[in-house]
Amino acid sequence: MARAPDPSCAVRPAALAALLLAAVAGAHYAAPLPDSAIAKASRQFSLPFTGPPGPNTWLLGQGYGNTTGAYRQRRSTYGNLQGIHAGLDFSAPCGTPVHAIGDGVVVDVDGPHGSPPHNVVIDHAGNLSSLYGHLLRRSTLKVGQRVKRGDVIGLSGDSQFTCVSAPHLHLELRDRSHQRFFNPQPYIAADWNSLALASGFGRGYEYDLNAPRRWQAPDTQPEALRGGRLLNEFARPWPPAPGGSR
Repeated sequence: MARAPDPSCAVRPAALAALLLAAVAGAHYAAPLPDSAIAKASRQFSLPFTGPPGPNTWLLGQGYGNTTGAYRQRRSTYGNLQGIHAGLDFSAPCGTPVHAIGDGVVVDVDGPHGSPPHNVVIDHAGNLSSLYGHLLRRSTLKVGQRVKRGDVIGLSGDSQFTCVSAPHLHLELRDRSHQRFFNPQPYIAADWNSLALASGFGRGYEYDLNAPRRWQAPDTQPEALRGGRLLNEFARPWPPAPGGSR
C-alpha cells in the first residue's frame, strides 16, 4: 500500500533553504568595527573606470548619501540603510570594464550583498571592503584571489537587467563587518567637482527645511549603519516625494 505523503516533508526543503540562506548571510556579517580599526580617508583608492568621463564612456550618476532618489525610497529600498544611498552610481554602457579601486583579496563573488544581477566584494587594508554591484555577468574572479589596484574585476551591467534601462555600476565602501557604509568620495582620488557638474542622473540632495544646509554637499554626507533608524524622515522635506514616499 502506498503511504500518504507526509505534509511536513513538503515544507522541509523550503525551511532548509531558509536556514542555509541565513547561515550564509550570517557568515558574512559581524558586529560593526570601531573607528579605531578602520583606515581614515586619504584618497588611497582610485576610480573603478579608466579613461576620461563622458557621455559615451562613464559619468557619475547618483552620489552617496541623502539623495532625492534615496529619500523617495527611504522606507523600502533604502530602509535598511537608514534611508540613504549607501554608494556611488557610475552610469556606463553595459560591458564597460570595471577595475579594482585598490589592492586586496576577493571575498565574495555573487555573495548576499544585493545590487543584482552580479556583484563582487574585495577586502582592502584598513578593514575596508569595496562592493561592485549590478555587474553584467558573474565575475571570473575566485574567492581568495588577490587583485591589484586597476585590475579588471568584471563588466558593468544594468540594475534592471536590460542594458537600456539603468546601465550603471554601484560602488560601495564598507567596513569588513558589512555593517557600516562610508562615503567613498574622500577615499578615492578624483576630480569630484568636475564629475558632479557632469552628473548623468542630475539628482541632488533632499532638503530638510528645518535644517536646509545639512547634508547638501557631496563631502558632508552621513555614514550609514545597517538597520539603524532613518536619517531622513524629515518633518518638512523638499522636494516632496511625488505620490508619497515608499
